[in-house]
Amino acid sequence: MNNFAEKEEGKVFIVKGVCVDKERQDHPVLYKIYGIDNPDLGKRPLIVWSHGLGGSREGAGFISRFLAQYGYLIMHVQHVGTDVSLWEGKDGHPWDVIRATDITREMTLNRYQDIPFLLDQLPILEAEHTLIRNQVDYDRLGVSGHSFGALTAQVMAGQIFPDESHKLVSYKDDRFKAGMLYSFSAMNHLTDISASDIFRPMNIPLFFMTGTEDGSPITHLDYTHRLPAYRHTGAIEKHLLVIQDGDHMIFTGNRGKLAFNPKKDQQEALIKWSSLAFWETYLKDSESARSWLMGDGFQAYMSDEGQYEFRT
Repeated sequence: MNNFAEKEEGKVFIVKGVCVDKERQDHPVLYKIYGIDNPDLGKRPLIVWSHGLGGSREGAGFISRFLAQYGYLIMHVQHVGTDVSLWEGKDGHPWDVIRATDITREMTLNRYQDIPFLLDQLPILEAEHTLIRNQVDYDRLGVSGHSFGALTAQVMAGQIFPDESHKLVSYKDDRFKAGMLYSFSAMNHLTDISASDIFRPMNIPLFFMTGTEDGSPITHLDYTHRLPAYRHTGAIEKHLLVIQDGDHMIFTGNRGKLAFNPKKDQQEALIKWSSLAFWETYLKDSESARSWLMGDGFQAYMSDEGQYEFRT
């Protein structure tokens, strides 16, 4: 039984909108915020979610609705240019269209500006939306994402990345206290610099999550190509979960081009509870969540459906 956190009273709400970055030629950044309608909770942690290539702010709702019920705000960011606009209205299956699209360095770097920009806009968004007014705890911010979104979260956490002139630079945002990385990236295709040099600057607590069937939908490499990011990170505490039979789309709530998954409900439950335990540990300083995640509780709950390890 997972007894390290209790649900809060209230219904889950959703707030949507768009912010325009005038310094980037009126570049739009869409957002979708999940929370629970209970102003008595006061200020609560906020987690940023970044979608994968060709995705949108609509993905991974099963995770965010779950976390919202335990007293979190989750802000999904939609990165215009690497979102559904890549394939919507075009002939062929979305994955085939995406594979054939040239993703420029400018398109990628825009992602790394979208998130700090939206964080800067949060006080304005709080004032505009009564449901989140005076609700954000700016000292308890987390960053998360899936696939390309995980890479985006990694960069926010300190991973260095080549700019438009191929110079490796840091885009780290020090406001984030911890990060959750679903189908994380080892960046093998972007540079031949050593993994330790690339990932060591990520020094906040991090949870790396993948599955044994989580190969790359672009290059068809198996899940093990992701592991150098975990092994070489400089995170003061780091976690790894490899879900048995988990594939690339189990973290988004939809199947894309993949076949029916008979373990969907079971795997989603594993994702939700381990994610909650991580955030409770690092954004709420919960000792009971830490004990459950790193002790016998999570191992018993997981059974033989995955492999978990923790390192300092």
